[in-house]
Amino acid sequence: MTRLVALGVTLVFAVELFAIARLDRTDVLVVSGVAVAAVLLAVRWHLTRRAAEAADEPAPDDAGASLRRWRARTETMISWSETTRTDWDRRLRPMLARQFELASGQRRMKSPNAFRATGEMLFGAELWPWVDPENISRTGSSEPGPGRDTLNDILQRLEQI
Repeated sequence: MTRLVALGVTLVFAVELFAIARLDRTDVLVVSGVAVAAVLLAVRWHLTRRAAEAADEPAPDDAGASLRRWRARTETMISWSETTRTDWDRRLRPMLARQFELASGQRRMKSPNAFRATGEMLFGAELWPWVDPENISRTGSSEPGPGRDTLNDILQRLEQI
């Protein structure tokens, strides 16, 4: 596109120089106008041709790419759940607590006791410690994570809300 415009400006300049040198001064305006019109038509043709080519191209597979990203993220979450408690505390617990906070409507900062009570009621005594954002272990690198089954149970309970 830039080359086309540069070529057009050069063509108009050359036509004007030729018209000034060879033609009557009254014809310079007409010849220059014809050159400018030709350049503008060429630019318009170039733009419409590119738009038609872009319309003919198949649309990118947004759904496929989104599905691949979701699958990779899910596989990563599962691998974090099967490692140490430190990985669980750093990566999964904040995400699960945020999802619980959004799904339940209970804000942790607004009412910590209501947040805790809602979590214990929804997840039960076995699962709530793995979602509770306050239950972070300082020595978790030596402790195993809860595993895939616990993550699956937590996600199923979150879906029920």
